[in-house]
Amino acid sequence: MINHIAIFPVLLPLLAGIALLLLPGRQLPLKRAASLISVVLQIITAVVLLNTVSNGEILVYALGNWVPPFGIVLVADRLAVWMLTITALVAICALFYASRGSDSNGAHFHTLFQLQLFGLNGAFLTGDLFNLFVFFEILLLASYSLLLHGGGRLRTKAGLHFVTINLVGSTLFLFAVGTLYGLLGTLNMADLAVKVAAAPADDVVLIHIAGLLLFAVFSLKAALVPLYLWLPAAYAHTTAAVAALFAIMTKVGAYSILRVYTLIFGTQAGIAANLTETWLLPMAILTLIIGVLGVLASTRLRQQIAYLVIASIGTLLTATGINSAAGITAALYYLPHSTFAAAAFFLLSDSIAQRRHIMDDQFEPGPVIQQQRLLGSLFFITAILIAGLPPLSGFIGKFLILNAALHHPDLPWIMGVILVTSLFTLIALARSGSMLFYRTQEPHTGNVNPDINKPRSVLSVTGELTPVVGLLLFCIGLVIFAGTVTDYTAAIANQLLHPETYIKSVLHMEVIQP
Repeated sequence: MINHIAIFPVLLPLLAGIALLLLPGRQLPLKRAASLISVVLQIITAVVLLNTVSNGEILVYALGNWVPPFGIVLVADRLAVWMLTITALVAICALFYASRGSDSNGAHFHTLFQLQLFGLNGAFLTGDLFNLFVFFEILLLASYSLLLHGGGRLRTKAGLHFVTINLVGSTLFLFAVGTLYGLLGTLNMADLAVKVAAAPADDVVLIHIAGLLLFAVFSLKAALVPLYLWLPAAYAHTTAAVAALFAIMTKVGAYSILRVYTLIFGTQAGIAANLTETWLLPMAILTLIIGVLGVLASTRLRQQIAYLVIASIGTLLTATGINSAAGITAALYYLPHSTFAAAAFFLLSDSIAQRRHIMDDQFEPGPVIQQQRLLGSLFFITAILIAGLPPLSGFIGKFLILNAALHHPDLPWIMGVILVTSLFTLIALARSGSMLFYRTQEPHTGNVNPDINKPRSVLSVTGELTPVVGLLLFCIGLVIFAGTVTDYTAAIANQLLHPETYIKSVLHMEVIQP
């Protein structure tokens, strides 16, 4: 009966979203409470699942009690539960920040927030490609609506680019899954792993085409070069809470690459073995370079953070592209670090922008802001985290990646790019911090908001910055418990590179008799 827990991360946000939709529009405090309770329950569920699968057990839940590969199947293994936990922790901080007021800009913010979590959790848990497509579409609809939350010309423009590019990706996804189904008669990922490995040589070209189309779709979701152009405007122009939640969005693409190209197209895949090995590492390194160039060229803080997200996915997939247990271990340690740090930075940028009034988050001299020392200290800690300086989690993550690359033939490229881009990131963030906190000037009288210098209560400031501090504490936790975390990510890597247990757990599961 323990297998039933695997459906809770999908069921909780779905039911919460439906319930929130039925509540009257003016019951915002009640909606906030219900949404927060739902996310807290998701955190508890993720922790229970984390404890359950930590010994290598894989939970399989077949909806409708259909025996796989027929029907819909949810699979909770170490990787899926790791992603669920990270998502729930980011979500609680983003939701807490939104509940301070930005959630009031639209009638259905909390419903959309829960549907976004429904799509995210479903994508991590699903055991077949078609339902991965379905959850991608739920993600697209919810994220598009959240992106436009509050309206505005720039958000609408960014939203149109976002949805248009992602709809192209959805079309390619359908072509890929249609081709695989036509050739192999299944879309269950465990069953595909078996049938791709045994596929005849006559089908090799079409299987390769389908596999590379899937890689293009996942690269689009992850914002790999050259498919990253939708991200900077989308992340920079939405609200801070939504941008913080979106910090996990690119990781869905990274997760899909890890899942599909170790399970279906891994070393055991016969004619389709290691399908993306030639492409992934060069694209990841180029993404890291382009991302850091965007960081250097940015003229606004939120735009800079959006490019930092692109750089982080380049770093993450560089580790994955090393194609070894040590590389995947490093990637899965770096993944929560980069997610928490980016989410904290988006929330912090909003607090800074509010205090600069008409200067907003532009890198231009502005008035001295309230709580300058507190905000400056948080900015400094976040910058160190993201740049990868010791002794924080960014340094540990990059050290693990470089250590994993020691015996790789492309070591000079990997080491050179990671070290140089880290230096440039540090330079860019030092310049940004100097502009925001030190190069100040008196505001023009006519442009001053009478509330700009109005003192804020300690309670108000504490409530505003609590989510930021919480996310930074998660990163510090990655340092304090680095040994435990890396042991767990090493276990994930081992499970991914030896998918026999996953395949056996799914295809040989017992049907529960009524």
